[in-house]
Amino acid sequence: MLSHLIILAQAEAPHAEAASGVSKIIQDFGISWPFFLAQVLNFSIVGFILWKFAFKPVLATLDERQRKIADGLKYAEEMKAKLEAVQQESVATAKKAQAEATKVIEEARKAAKEFLDKQSQEASVKAGEILAKAQQVIELEKKKMLAEARTEIAQLVVATTQRVLAKELTEADRSRYNESAARELTNV
Repeated sequence: MLSHLIILAQAEAPHAEAASGVSKIIQDFGISWPFFLAQVLNFSIVGFILWKFAFKPVLATLDERQRKIADGLKYAEEMKAKLEAVQQESVATAKKAQAEATKVIEEARKAAKEFLDKQSQEASVKAGEILAKAQQVIELEKKKMLAEARTEIAQLVVATTQRVLAKELTEADRSRYNESAARELTNV
C-alpha cells in the first residue's frame, strides 16, 4: 500500500516536492520495505495469536465474572426483597397474633364475668332458698313453741283453777278445761 502511495506521489508533478519529502523521511529513518512488511506481518501474526489465545479467554473470563457479579447482585436484591417481605409478614403475623391474644383475653374476661354473674345469681338463689327454709323452720319452731306454751298455759290455768276452786278435777274436766283454754289462746 505504501508502494502505491509512493508511485502515486511520483506520478503527480505538483506534488513532487511532497514525494521527495516522504522519500527523504524514509531514507532518514532507514525504513526498508521488505523489513517493514515482515514486521507488519509478524505483528499481525503475534496480534492474532494474542487475540485468539490470550485476550479472547481473558475477555471471556471477564465477561463470565461480570455475569456472575450481576447475578450475585441480582440475587442479593432478590434476597433483600424477600427478607423485607418476610419481615413485613413477621410483623403482620405478630400483630395478628397480638390481636387474637387480645381477643382471647377479652373473651376469657367476658366468660369469667358471665361465670361470676351466674355463680352470684346461683348463690343468691341458694341463699334465698336457705333463707326461705330457715324462715319456714323458724315459723314451725314458733308454732311448736306456741303450741307447747299453750299447753303449758292451759295446764297452769287448770292447776290454778283447781287450786282456786279447791277441789279435785277429774281427768275429763281437766281435758275439757285444757281444750277450752287452748281454743281461747288460739283465738287470741
